[in-house]
Amino acid sequence: MSYSDTSERRSLRFFRGMGLACIAIICLGIGGFFWATATPGKSYDGPIGPPNDEALASRLETHVVSLSQSPRSLQSASTIYSTLDYLTQSLSELGYQVERQPVLSPADNLIVTIPGSKPDAPILIIGAHYDTVSVSPGADDNASGVAALLELARSFRPLRNRSALEVRLVFYANEEPPYFKTGAMGSLVHAQSLDEDTRRQVVGMISLETMGYYSDTPGSQNYPFPLSLRYPDTGNFIAFVGDTSSRNFLRSLIADFRGHARIPSIGGTAPAAVQGIDWSDHWGYSAQGIPAIMINDTAIFRNPNYHRSTDTPATLDYNRLALAVEGLEITLLERMASSVDRDSDQ
Repeated sequence: MSYSDTSERRSLRFFRGMGLACIAIICLGIGGFFWATATPGKSYDGPIGPPNDEALASRLETHVVSLSQSPRSLQSASTIYSTLDYLTQSLSELGYQVERQPVLSPADNLIVTIPGSKPDAPILIIGAHYDTVSVSPGADDNASGVAALLELARSFRPLRNRSALEVRLVFYANEEPPYFKTGAMGSLVHAQSLDEDTRRQVVGMISLETMGYYSDTPGSQNYPFPLSLRYPDTGNFIAFVGDTSSRNFLRSLIADFRGHARIPSIGGTAPAAVQGIDWSDHWGYSAQGIPAIMINDTAIFRNPNYHRSTDTPATLDYNRLALAVEGLEITLLERMASSVDRDSDQ
């Protein structure tokens, strides 16, 4: 065999091997993508009716309107004072003792706790940021999430000292720029304040973020690539989102939610490098090794008013916001009433 024949065969083997390796990498990538984004249960596809609690949508709207009179930003400290006053009064009227955690005065975290039936009960953290960018009244981002958290606080009252979980509700300061992913971000301050023993007790964290904007128009929903290949293009659903480290927690939660909710839902995880995956208060907890997700309407990928002066209360759909809150409320109340840790075997 000539030298040229030998070289040609070696080249063919090399390129054949490279081709097979590329095919394997592509297959692994596709398989990994579907593994990360697969969720159990079936999204609701029935008619959109009112929530079972007929007053829930009205209460949510009252909260959003009250909070969204102006931007809530440290650029105007008076707006932070008025927001904290509203939240403290609302929680106190529900019978809660409100703890204030210093962050960047006067913008501090507010915390209320629903104690479990046992001192060593597993801990669930649910939070929402109350601040806005300086130009926006922030009805969707994030008065909608704060309103949802206030209504969950209302629902959880009867389970104080009777719950299988200890639930901590946290109203966060300074999620928005210029504080995002800095030491002045309220959720990061709270996550880092948890000692090692407490972190081991935390079964998960849920960030409620931009939950009130919906559309039935085809093409109203966008996504960053490659999520655009996977999900519907109509923005009529609520989304469960997290990085891949929180996959089990997300799958368990959305499966239960779909068993109760009367609003469409999607869910999935992706590496934090994918645009938008860690754009909320769950980021700081995930960085501490705590399973953490956000529940949202996908914000910038749907709502044209995101971070604009047009993010006003009139743009939100309070009936669908109420359906999302009601589905989550039933899901969490069921968990609080059960002593079974279903996340551990998902």
